Amino acid sequence: MGRGLTRRHAQPRWLPTVSIGAALIVSSAGACRAQCVEFSDRASQLELDTFVKSPSSLLERLRNDKEKLRYRLATLIATNPSLLPSVQTLISASASSDRSAIGAALRIAEGRCTTTKPDAARKIRDFAQRIGDLNVQSGYAAAGEDNSGVQAQSQIKGPPQPPRGGALLDGEWKTKLANPFKPVPLPN
Repeated sequence: MGRGLTRRHAQPRWLPTVSIGAALIVSSAGACRAQCVEFSDRASQLELDTFVKSPSSLLERLRNDKEKLRYRLATLIATNPSLLPSVQTLISASASSDRSAIGAALRIAEGRCTTTKPDAARKIRDFAQRIGDLNVQSGYAAAGEDNSGVQAQSQIKGPPQPPRGGALLDGEWKTKLANPFKPVPLPN
């Protein structure tokens, strides 16, 4: 009798644990779908929550540093593209000198989302085009020119070329000293 009583009590104890675990997995799967970047490149949940509650806190924290503003905001948007309404609030609260960095951040975030989440990239692009602020749009366009130039250059370049001499180490793992008197190969 004691054995049957134990089984009855053991079953209901781990049944709720399994159902809670399943609920956590399902709820976290929805949160993971929104992100465009790898886990190591994402902004923390605390930073996301702070930005949603007070978008201008980002401006206060990164005062006078346009580069940090651009990349931090791009990381926030790429982590969670549904932050775009908070970005609108940020644009309204920002000085005109900060708005070009915000536009560049939108373009960088769009670039990060293009390969992994094309729908999110499209939403970011549509959002940037709807904004009527010329400073935001000029920052967006300038970041796109920089980005497209780098992509075009890397496509034209082709496979990486071997070093042209002057290398101090040689061998498969670069552990042997190179011959300093070895003739330098001529380019074709």
